[in-house]
Amino acid sequence: MPDWIDLAESLIASPALYAVLIAVSLLDSFLPLIPSEPVVIIAGVAGATGQTNIVLVIVATTVGAFLGDLVPYSIGRSTGERVLKRLPVGSKRRKAYDWFERELEARGGFVLVSTRFVPVGRYLATGTAGMVRYPLRKFMLYVAISTSTWSAYTALSGYVGGVFFQENTFLAIAVGVGLAFAVTGVVECVRHIRRRRNPVEPDAAVATQPPN
Repeated sequence: MPDWIDLAESLIASPALYAVLIAVSLLDSFLPLIPSEPVVIIAGVAGATGQTNIVLVIVATTVGAFLGDLVPYSIGRSTGERVLKRLPVGSKRRKAYDWFERELEARGGFVLVSTRFVPVGRYLATGTAGMVRYPLRKFMLYVAISTSTWSAYTALSGYVGGVFFQENTFLAIAVGVGLAFAVTGVVECVRHIRRRRNPVEPDAAVATQPPN
């Protein structure tokens, strides 16, 4: 596995950097411990000094992340039926599966967009969306929104840090990472508040369904 941060820094003034951005954001969509955010932030910082084109940084990152999110979705879609057969009706895992299916049906856009900003959440959401056979067209629409907004905020976090701290690259990157974590924290707080205000219990949802 290459050192993605060192690779990005070594190619910071090369067009090959955009290929690195596509690769790292693609892999980070379904593999843990791939440092896509720091790499994108470094590219964003370089955009403030003219070493990279910030628009191309955002585009490359969006393309990689979009293609990457299709991987767990496709895997989930192809294995969903086999997994479902192993989840007995009434079990906790089956209830969690059914709950997530209802959540996607009711508010799929919010789920897919918000979880993109949560590293572990993005894997679970896209993979489970495939398992429950969430419509591909809707999935691609919401993933296009989520990956483009995630790419823009990550790259621009680095760009803002680079604008204000052009003479101190380390500080600019630190500020960019701090901004990225701050936005992620806000998203997670909003999700937590929504869950507390609108709790959805699987058993209660089933109980409220009219009898056949």
